Amino acid sequence: MISVFEKDIVRCVCRMNNAMELSQGMDPSKNELTPLRDIISGLLTDGTLSFNPDDVDIWRVWEEVVGETISESARPARIRKRRLSVTVSDPIWLQELNFLESSIREKLNARLGRMAVDRIDFRIGRR
Repeated sequence: MISVFEKDIVRCVCRMNNAMELSQGMDPSKNELTPLRDIISGLLTDGTLSFNPDDVDIWRVWEEVVGETISESARPARIRKRRLSVTVSDPIWLQELNFLESSIREKLNARLGRMAVDRIDFRIGRR
């Protein structure tokens, strides 16, 4: 199963590849390949990504920020426009984490050293 994050990357790579081909006078319908190195380099420098690549750190520091107990029942699912979606295991955790949202957000931003998350939305689902 492909995550939303991976779908965004694929869409951006396709757009970037077509844009690069058109700007170089190439016909996108031909089977000429652009090196992946060039595509990724372009994506990271021209601001066309719909996410901040540094946001990957949220998943790396999550357990450290929330602790092992919460981490076992709640995991980040995606981030878009500084809004973090977290999947929780059951309604009890959903209610508890909604009360802790501002504290978790502040700790997460402090640990990341930047204002990465403006809001956390908790949803029940499979982790």
